Amino acid sequence: MRKVLILGATGSIGSQALDVIERNNDLMCVGLSAATDWERLVELAERHRVERVALADPYAAAKASESWEGGEVLSGAEGLMRLVVETDCDIVLNAIVGSAGLGPTVAALGEGIDLALANKESLVVGGDLVMQLAEGTGAHLIPVDSEHSALYQLLASERPGTVDKLVLTASGGPFRGQSRDQLGEVSVEQALKHPTWEMGGKITIDSATLMNKGLEVIEAHHLFGTEYDAIDVVVHPQSIIHSLIQLNDGSTLAHLGYPDMRVPISYALNHPSREDVPLRPLDLVELGALTFEAPDRDAFPCLRLAEAAGRAGGSAPCVMNAANEVAVQAFLGGELSFLGIPEVIERTLEVMPADPFGHFSQIPAVDDEARAKAREFVGQVPVR
Repeated sequence: MRKVLILGATGSIGSQALDVIERNNDLMCVGLSAATDWERLVELAERHRVERVALADPYAAAKASESWEGGEVLSGAEGLMRLVVETDCDIVLNAIVGSAGLGPTVAALGEGIDLALANKESLVVGGDLVMQLAEGTGAHLIPVDSEHSALYQLLASERPGTVDKLVLTASGGPFRGQSRDQLGEVSVEQALKHPTWEMGGKITIDSATLMNKGLEVIEAHHLFGTEYDAIDVVVHPQSIIHSLIQLNDGSTLAHLGYPDMRVPISYALNHPSREDVPLRPLDLVELGALTFEAPDRDAFPCLRLAEAAGRAGGSAPCVMNAANEVAVQAFLGGELSFLGIPEVIERTLEVMPADPFGHFSQIPAVDDEARAKAREFVGQVPVR
């Protein structure tokens, strides 16, 4: 029986992970966390009979403590760390959204606990430090993003030196094919209508701006030790091919399947085994055709900005990520236009140097400064 701790249990990934666990007699949920949705978290705790939960928001934690007598409720960032290090688990699924997921990633890997990582910001912000920590403790880090799970599986049987390029696919989001001029009047409602995946607000906006793909490029660089020149992005609106690898003998291998996050979640939680997932087999005749195109980095500059930050290294990806989180929240709140998101990110990157990180303790100050700068720029960029 593999004991699973789920961080971000009330979100899309967490909910689908619980579905995977319920269908598998070899998996058991032993702990849950959420940001603010205490009512849903208590409901899940009772359903899965866990004895300990954590809520990032202290008020939500207090409400959960008042209503739930079935176990212990931990509160805030410290409570989340305690949940990770004190829970008897075999693997932690980190599905927290944003840079808030870095601390639990470090806590899990530092304890030598295997990590199923759906929080790409851990690698965007922590980068080399996270990978060094995993190597030092011997903990397995298994990606849950569909693209990186595909690459992880494709690369498993390849010897070093045989892979020439990694190719990440992108759906293109709801505005695929639109020009920069057409994106000037995009509404929040339009940006939240993803054509393929059902995700939370922040991730959906990141997909619409193509920032999500930029974050995934940085994530792939760290996960697989691949230089940026050997990582490519191609727009594939059907979302059937999740990633490809190009080999030195001229061949290309692809990972295909209908878009369903339970597949990479199941792979990560059961690794190295594979278990049944209730998904119909791929029908190529029904699909008829798969199409591909190059991403438009002019209309969607967030991809270009993320790639540039990754190449700059050091603190640049942390600054870029912090500015993006501030800008996306401002867009969702009606304070910033859609095209204002990359403008705020670019301005923030321009005023902050890309200094190297030697230790995790250096990251919070840079993150805080980048957020402060980004908030200043939000106030300077026209809403429309």
